Amino acid sequence: MSDVGVDESLLKSVAVQVATEASALVREAWEGMSSGRAVAVGTKSGATDVVTAVDHESERLVRSRLASLRPGEPVLGEEGGGATGDGVTWVVDPIDGTVNFLYGLPWFAVSVAAQVAGESVAGAVVEPASGRVWSAARGQGAFLDGRRLAVSAPARLEVTLVGTGFAYSPSRRVRQSRFAASLLGQVRDIRRNGAASLDLCAVAAGWLDAYVEHGLNRWDWAAGALIAAEAGAEVSLPGTAPELGADATYAAAPSIADPLRKALADCGAAEV
Repeated sequence: MSDVGVDESLLKSVAVQVATEASALVREAWEGMSSGRAVAVGTKSGATDVVTAVDHESERLVRSRLASLRPGEPVLGEEGGGATGDGVTWVVDPIDGTVNFLYGLPWFAVSVAAQVAGESVAGAVVEPASGRVWSAARGQGAFLDGRRLAVSAPARLEVTLVGTGFAYSPSRRVRQSRFAASLLGQVRDIRRNGAASLDLCAVAAGWLDAYVEHGLNRWDWAAGALIAAEAGAEVSLPGTAPELGADATYAAAPSIADPLRKALADCGAAEV
């Protein structure tokens, strides 16, 4: 049931519009880089945790457009910070997959979600390189360029394709590598694509059967997790599945969600 005063369809339209506009800015910069244009690059938590001037430009554009279209509503962004409010809060990742962006890999996106009381009610993930638009509104399904999405239905665990990711902390990467190695013998294969929002969208499309990652921030999953859930995935967000770890994000096709969850726990997910 919708919250009083919240129009999920309208919020989805705003998310799509703003993410698409930011995506155009990011695409122009990405194409310029391929032609030799320099982009300023800095670091955050460590040498591998990069941020570019384009991340900041994209977030400034998103914040400006939201201030115009949804005045007074708070924004929580990866680069600019912020806090949640009592009503609608916008959660923004101006470039999810910044390392891919820097290397020229076309697997990165702009993610914009509307949350109420910490729950995503609408969102969009837009890919600058391809122009693909992923979107969802609570209770209304998930879509890729207007086509309704549905998760896959693998018959058993050993034919399950699982997506994951790795943290920036070297010590945690060691634990994650052990976890992944233990899991690898029980599933079809593991993919590490480098953009959480798009991995969650891939589950929605059936391009992945499941996805699990530790240490994501709210802006990493806010739109993508809603898209996966609206496509039929079973989704657990950080803090809701202690057997997978306190900060695990999990999305899986229902046909293998329970056996995979058990396998992840047996492989030491809670210790990652």
